[in-house]
Amino acid sequence: MSAPVCPLCRRRRARRTCPALAREICTVCCATKRLTEISCPADCRYLASAQSHPPAVVQRRQERDARFLLPIVAGLEPRQYELFFFVQQVLHGIDRVGRLPVDDRTVRESAEALAKTYETASKGIIYEHQASSPPAERLSQELKPLLDDPPAAGGPKAGERDVASVLRCVERAAAGAEAALEGGGRAYLELAGRLAKPAAGVPESDRRDEAGDEPRIIVP
Repeated sequence: MSAPVCPLCRRRRARRTCPALAREICTVCCATKRLTEISCPADCRYLASAQSHPPAVVQRRQERDARFLLPIVAGLEPRQYELFFFVQQVLHGIDRVGRLPVDDRTVRESAEALAKTYETASKGIIYEHQASSPPAERLSQELKPLLDDPPAAGGPKAGERDVASVLRCVERAAAGAEAALEGGGRAYLELAGRLAKPAAGVPESDRRDEAGDEPRIIVP
Protein backbone atom coordinates (compact mmCIF):
# COMPACT_ATOMS: atom_id res chain seq x y z
CA MET A 1 0.00 0.00 0.00
CA SER A 2 1.48 3.37 -1.02
CA ALA A 3 2.05 6.17 1.45
CA PRO A 4 -0.74 8.79 1.73
CA VAL A 5 -0.39 12.20 0.11
CA CYS A 6 0.83 15.04 2.30
CA PRO A 7 -2.18 17.12 3.50
CA LEU A 8 -0.17 20.37 3.30
CA CYS A 9 1.20 20.37 -0.26
CA ARG A 10 -1.16 17.67 -1.62
CA ARG A 11 1.61 16.56 -4.01
CA ARG A 12 4.29 14.54 -2.26
CA ARG A 13 4.08 11.35 -0.23
CA ALA A 14 3.52 11.74 3.51
CA ARG A 15 6.44 10.08 5.26
CA ARG A 16 6.81 11.74 8.65
CA THR A 17 4.51 11.90 11.63
CA CYS A 18 4.24 15.54 12.66
CA PRO A 19 3.68 15.86 16.43
CA ALA A 20 2.34 19.40 16.04
CA LEU A 21 -0.33 18.43 13.52
CA ALA A 22 -0.82 14.83 14.66
CA ARG A 23 -0.74 13.84 11.00
CA GLU A 24 1.77 12.48 8.54
CA ILE A 25 3.35 15.05 6.20
CA CYS A 26 6.04 14.96 3.51
CA THR A 27 9.68 15.64 4.28
CA VAL A 28 9.73 18.84 2.22
CA CYS A 29 6.82 20.44 4.09
CA CYS A 30 8.45 19.31 7.34
CA ALA A 31 11.69 21.01 6.33
CA THR A 32 10.27 24.22 4.89
CA LYS A 33 7.30 24.90 7.16
CA ARG A 34 8.77 24.04 10.56
CA LEU A 35 8.66 26.95 13.00
CA THR A 36 7.00 29.14 10.35
CA GLU A 37 3.67 27.56 9.38
CA ILE A 38 3.98 24.65 11.81
CA SER A 39 4.35 25.28 15.54
CA CYS A 40 6.85 22.51 16.22
CA PRO A 41 7.13 21.31 19.83
CA ALA A 42 10.62 21.51 21.30
CA ASP A 43 10.87 17.73 21.58
CA CYS A 44 10.21 17.07 17.86
CA ARG A 45 13.06 14.83 16.69
CA TYR A 46 13.06 16.32 13.18
CA LEU A 47 13.39 19.83 14.57
CA ALA A 48 16.24 18.71 16.83
CA SER A 49 17.95 17.01 13.90
CA ALA A 50 17.62 20.12 11.71
CA GLN A 51 19.19 22.26 14.40
CA SER A 52 22.14 19.95 14.95
CA HIS A 53 23.10 18.90 11.40
CA PRO A 54 24.72 21.01 8.65
CA PRO A 55 21.99 22.04 6.16
CA ALA A 56 23.58 20.63 2.97
CA VAL A 57 20.34 20.76 0.98
CA VAL A 58 19.76 24.33 2.11
CA GLN A 59 23.28 25.24 1.07
CA ARG A 60 22.70 24.02 -2.47
CA ARG A 61 19.57 26.12 -2.72
CA GLN A 62 21.32 29.16 -1.29
CA GLU A 63 24.05 28.85 -3.88
CA ARG A 64 21.57 28.71 -6.74
CA ASP A 65 19.66 31.72 -5.42
CA ALA A 66 22.90 33.61 -4.92
CA ARG A 67 24.06 32.92 -8.48
CA PHE A 68 20.82 34.44 -9.72
CA LEU A 69 20.48 37.34 -7.31
CA LEU A 70 23.98 38.66 -6.69
CA PRO A 71 24.58 39.98 -10.23
CA ILE A 72 21.27 41.83 -10.03
CA VAL A 73 22.06 43.64 -6.77
CA ALA A 74 25.83 43.95 -7.34
CA GLY A 75 25.71 47.68 -8.08
CA LEU A 76 23.60 48.71 -5.11
CA GLU A 77 24.99 50.94 -2.39
CA PRO A 78 24.67 49.72 1.24
CA ARG A 79 21.49 51.68 1.97
CA GLN A 80 19.98 50.51 -1.32
CA TYR A 81 20.90 46.93 -0.53
CA GLU A 82 19.10 47.25 2.80
CA LEU A 83 16.10 48.75 1.04
CA PHE A 84 16.07 45.87 -1.44
CA PHE A 85 15.63 43.36 1.36
CA PHE A 86 12.96 45.55 2.96
CA VAL A 87 11.04 45.41 -0.34
CA GLN A 88 11.30 41.61 -0.31
CA GLN A 89 9.70 41.58 3.13
CA VAL A 90 6.90 43.85 1.93
CA LEU A 91 6.23 41.77 -1.19
CA HIS A 92 6.25 38.56 0.82
CA GLY A 93 3.79 40.06 3.30
CA ILE A 94 1.43 41.19 0.55
CA ASP A 95 1.62 37.82 -1.16
CA ARG A 96 1.07 35.89 2.04
CA VAL A 97 -2.00 37.88 3.05
CA GLY A 98 -3.50 37.08 -0.34
CA ARG A 99 -5.60 40.21 -0.61
CA LEU A 100 -4.17 41.04 -4.05
CA PRO A 101 -3.69 38.62 -6.96
CA VAL A 102 0.10 38.70 -7.26
CA ASP A 103 2.56 36.79 -9.43
CA ASP A 104 5.97 37.56 -10.89
CA ARG A 105 4.53 39.36 -13.90
CA THR A 106 2.45 41.58 -11.62
CA VAL A 107 5.54 42.40 -9.56
CA ARG A 108 7.61 43.17 -12.67
CA GLU A 109 5.00 45.51 -14.15
CA SER A 110 4.45 47.27 -10.83
CA ALA A 111 8.18 47.68 -10.20
CA GLU A 112 8.69 49.09 -13.68
CA ALA A 113 5.93 51.70 -13.29
CA LEU A 114 7.02 52.71 -9.81
CA ALA A 115 10.67 52.95 -10.88
CA LYS A 116 9.65 55.37 -13.63
CA THR A 117 7.67 57.41 -11.10
CA TYR A 118 10.62 57.74 -8.72
CA GLU A 119 13.07 58.40 -11.55
CA THR A 120 10.82 61.22 -12.73
CA ALA A 121 10.48 62.57 -9.18
CA SER A 122 14.27 62.57 -8.75
CA LYS A 123 14.39 65.07 -11.61
CA GLY A 124 11.93 67.36 -9.86
CA ILE A 125 8.88 66.30 -11.86
CA ILE A 126 5.88 64.83 -10.08
CA TYR A 127 4.14 62.33 -12.33
CA GLU A 128 2.80 58.91 -11.38
CA HIS A 129 3.32 56.36 -14.12
CA GLN A 130 0.57 53.78 -14.39
CA ALA A 131 1.27 50.05 -14.45
CA SER A 132 0.28 48.17 -17.58
CA SER A 133 -2.34 45.95 -15.91
CA PRO A 134 -4.99 46.46 -13.19
CA PRO A 135 -3.41 43.91 -10.79
CA ALA A 136 -0.02 45.58 -11.14
CA GLU A 137 -1.56 49.01 -10.60
CA ARG A 138 -3.25 47.79 -7.42
CA LEU A 139 0.08 46.44 -6.23
CA SER A 140 1.70 49.79 -7.02
CA GLN A 141 -0.89 51.58 -4.91
CA GLU A 142 -0.14 49.18 -2.06
CA LEU A 143 3.62 49.63 -2.33
CA LYS A 144 3.97 53.36 -2.95
CA PRO A 145 3.01 54.66 0.53
CA LEU A 146 5.60 52.32 2.03
CA LEU A 147 8.27 53.36 -0.45
CA ASP A 148 7.52 57.06 0.01
CA ASP A 149 8.54 56.75 3.66
CA PRO A 150 10.31 53.41 4.33
CA PRO A 151 11.35 54.25 7.93
CA ALA A 152 7.69 54.65 8.89
CA ALA A 153 7.14 51.06 7.75
CA GLY A 154 10.24 49.71 9.44
CA GLY A 155 12.58 50.12 6.47
CA PRO A 156 15.78 52.13 5.93
CA LYS A 157 15.98 55.80 5.08
CA ALA A 158 16.12 56.20 1.30
CA GLY A 159 15.83 58.90 -1.34
CA GLU A 160 13.98 58.78 -4.63
CA ARG A 161 17.05 57.65 -6.57
CA ASP A 162 17.62 54.85 -4.07
CA VAL A 163 14.05 53.63 -4.41
CA ALA A 164 14.21 53.79 -8.21
CA SER A 165 17.46 51.78 -8.29
CA VAL A 166 16.02 49.10 -6.02
CA LEU A 167 12.82 48.86 -8.03
CA ARG A 168 14.83 48.33 -11.22
CA CYS A 169 16.54 45.42 -9.47
CA VAL A 170 13.16 44.03 -8.47
CA GLU A 171 11.97 44.42 -12.05
CA ARG A 172 14.94 42.48 -13.43
CA ALA A 173 14.67 39.79 -10.77
CA ALA A 174 10.95 39.28 -11.36
CA ALA A 175 11.55 39.08 -15.11
CA GLY A 176 14.35 36.51 -14.90
CA ALA A 177 13.46 34.30 -11.94
CA GLU A 178 11.26 31.84 -13.82
CA ALA A 179 14.09 30.87 -16.18
CA ALA A 180 16.72 30.68 -13.44
CA LEU A 181 14.85 29.23 -10.46
CA GLU A 182 12.11 26.74 -9.69
CA GLY A 183 8.63 28.09 -9.11
CA GLY A 184 7.21 28.90 -12.53
CA GLY A 185 5.40 32.22 -12.68
CA ARG A 186 5.91 32.68 -8.93
CA ALA A 187 9.65 31.92 -8.80
CA TYR A 188 10.56 35.44 -7.76
CA LEU A 189 7.83 35.69 -5.14
CA GLU A 190 9.03 32.43 -3.64
CA LEU A 191 12.55 33.83 -3.59
CA ALA A 192 11.26 36.98 -1.88
CA GLY A 193 9.63 34.80 0.75
CA ARG A 194 12.87 32.94 1.38
CA LEU A 195 14.81 36.18 1.69
CA ALA A 196 12.20 37.70 3.97
CA LYS A 197 11.81 34.78 6.33
CA PRO A 198 14.54 32.14 6.49
CA ALA A 199 13.41 28.82 7.90
CA ALA A 200 15.23 26.23 9.96
CA GLY A 201 17.99 24.13 8.42
CA VAL A 202 17.39 20.83 6.73
CA PRO A 203 18.77 17.67 8.34
CA GLU A 204 20.74 15.01 6.49
CA SER A 205 17.68 12.77 6.31
CA ASP A 206 15.96 15.28 4.03
CA ARG A 207 18.46 14.43 1.28
CA ARG A 208 16.71 11.14 0.69
CA ASP A 209 13.70 12.82 -0.94
CA GLU A 210 12.86 11.93 -4.50
CA ALA A 211 13.71 14.29 -7.37
CA GLY A 212 11.71 17.48 -7.15
CA ASP A 213 11.33 17.28 -3.39
CA GLU A 214 14.19 19.65 -2.59
CA PRO A 215 13.15 22.01 0.21
CA ARG A 216 12.48 25.56 -0.79
CA ILE A 217 14.46 27.30 1.94
CA ILE A 218 17.05 29.99 1.39
CA VAL A 219 18.79 33.17 2.14
CA PRO A 220 21.73 34.00 -0.12
